[in-house]
Amino acid sequence: MSAALQLTETLIGRRSPTPDDGGCQQLLSERLRPLGFECETLSFGPDHFRVTNLWAVRRGRPGGKLLMFAGHTDVVPTGPLNQWRSDPFVPTHRDGKLYGRGAADMKTSIAAMTVAIEEFVAQHGDRCGGIALLITSDEEGPSVDGTVKVCEVLKQRGEQIDYCIVGEPTSVNQLGDMIKNGRRGSLSGKLTVKGVQGHIAYPQLAKNPIHLVASALAELVRTEWDFGNEYFPPTSWQMSNIHAGTGAGNVIPGELVVDFNFRFSTESTPESLKSRVHAELDRHALSYELAWTLSGEPFLTAQGALVKALSDAIRSETGVATELSTTGGTSDGRFISKICPQVVEFGPLNETIHKIDEHVRVADIEPLKNIYRKTLEGLLL
Repeated sequence: MSAALQLTETLIGRRSPTPDDGGCQQLLSERLRPLGFECETLSFGPDHFRVTNLWAVRRGRPGGKLLMFAGHTDVVPTGPLNQWRSDPFVPTHRDGKLYGRGAADMKTSIAAMTVAIEEFVAQHGDRCGGIALLITSDEEGPSVDGTVKVCEVLKQRGEQIDYCIVGEPTSVNQLGDMIKNGRRGSLSGKLTVKGVQGHIAYPQLAKNPIHLVASALAELVRTEWDFGNEYFPPTSWQMSNIHAGTGAGNVIPGELVVDFNFRFSTESTPESLKSRVHAELDRHALSYELAWTLSGEPFLTAQGALVKALSDAIRSETGVATELSTTGGTSDGRFISKICPQVVEFGPLNETIHKIDEHVRVADIEPLKNIYRKTLEGLLL
């Protein structure tokens, strides 16, 4: 059994539903310290939801670049256990696949990163640049006491990070066919439109917020917020929930609540989007309240040293010409991009993430480790 496969199985066997780490970070520290890594646990959050984060760094030769691997040891809940074909926290092999919660998202990547580092340091030692790992247990949770907090600490310390690879599962049909070189921003709003409750038979004595807001919502649906660019699709505005009414069929509701979300490109800003929404609502003379939540701003890493090194490593190992993409949801890359100029995401196939019977292809684990190692060689030697 390869070292990367063995470590993947060990990590899957550690029960770590968010924000629990299950001892994964301690295991990683025990492997990294003999390689010359300084390992530090940074813990944040209330006692009932305590988040542990591992910051491990090996300083390398003076003047060398620093490459950071980033990931998360926490996993999403398993869902109904009786729907799994095997225990989600017992690594199980079937038909060339390794099953278990976190197999794809993202314990395989963490194992591959760790073994790649071990091989790289054993071969190149002090001739190489610096290497770091940032591992959190709060990526699948609220994401308020994990990577974002560690990045704040690193910024305060003046830590210089040149490149970052986040081990999110990005491949689609075969290992290496997609790198995420950016992500869209996420801006949510909760809109409460005020009306006057009344009897449905006497509408002249009430104000129906459903009727009042309908035309404004239709305008927002039709709005072209921007046209995207070379890397990003146009900004999207979507409603996720609409609620009004008391449950009775003869009552005009007194208010209506709409939940909506922007997934926005670098062509727009949170401020510009907020301004345009408020202008549309004000144009319709609505009485409303609007609470905003910015989950993350967009980030983008254009063609450069990191993209080239990773793409070359993928082609060398798999023969695949990778595609750059910014599709999908948000990731911790949105926090890391604040302190690191080049951030990409790359990992195994994402077809089973968060699903029942999550798995990875066993045949992909060793090549994934080799890609990470070759990227280290391409950037730090």
